[in-house]
Amino acid sequence: MDHDTWLAQVIEDPIEPEMPIIDPHHHLWDYPKSRYMVDDLLADTGSGHRIVQTVFVECLSQYRLDGPTEMRPVGETEFVRHITEPQIKKGSGATRVAAGIVGFADLTLGTVVRPVLEAHIDAGDGRFRGIRHAVSWVDSEQINNAHTHPPRGLLLDSRFREGFACLKTYDLSFDAWLYHPQIPELTDLARAFPDTRIILDHVGGVLGIGPFAGQREQVFAQWQKDMAQLAQCENVTVKLGGLGMKLCGFDWHRQPTPPTSEDLARAFGPYITSCIDTFGVGRCMFESNFPVDKPSCAYTVLWNAFKRITSDLSIDERTALFHDNAARIYRLD
Repeated sequence: MDHDTWLAQVIEDPIEPEMPIIDPHHHLWDYPKSRYMVDDLLADTGSGHRIVQTVFVECLSQYRLDGPTEMRPVGETEFVRHITEPQIKKGSGATRVAAGIVGFADLTLGTVVRPVLEAHIDAGDGRFRGIRHAVSWVDSEQINNAHTHPPRGLLLDSRFREGFACLKTYDLSFDAWLYHPQIPELTDLARAFPDTRIILDHVGGVLGIGPFAGQREQVFAQWQKDMAQLAQCENVTVKLGGLGMKLCGFDWHRQPTPPTSEDLARAFGPYITSCIDTFGVGRCMFESNFPVDKPSCAYTVLWNAFKRITSDLSIDERTALFHDNAARIYRLD
């Protein structure tokens, strides 16, 4: 069966549908074999939960086709601003899609990256908030490394750090997409730049495939230890999500029926509660990571799972996790 038919086997009413949510991590793209544009996103955000704003995160989409190579990623910011302007202007009651934009700039350019950052800011027309230079790398032919083709140890590279240092000048944050064995490298970076906001994507990229398959307990123990060290860096915030990616190894996409929110809550709960306990409520925010997580579950089911996991927390704590922290970290109106 096709994927939409597979997802439709599990339909849930939204839990607490009036709770305001900012989804601080999604993508938009239009490729020959894969499409996820504003109408696709709105179909998901409009499926029951109250998604008031979103943050777009770079995904190698619609780069400029000519001009200086280092400037071509600015085309993605231009593209996102253009296709989301009608939704931004709708005002009260509508989901403000891409109220914040996170783009790519090659930080290995060192200080030469400054004109690229300035071009992103201009292209974002007040919505550009930060850079994601994906560094996810692991020594395994069974796992794909990041679309930026990073070398090993990029977060420790002096030239990369020279470019990273420029972010503070423009009050830009850094989204870190890496795999869990690289968390100590991010800790080293965060300690070196305590005044730069760092957002760790997808609870630190916990791997469960390739050489990590069948080692969930061992991986969890090491991940938890490394996250505790990272949490000592007060400039780091964690996005709670991304666990539906195929590389996490839960294999929902291989099952005859998709998971329910109870299934997801049981599987994702230990990672999410550990992050909240370790970093504190004020330094965590829920994310969808759609459409990358969509092979595993439906949008409504995913947010139901997050609400189930946090059902014992106070109203103020849940408001922070689902809305206020994202608004503060990404400086959204």
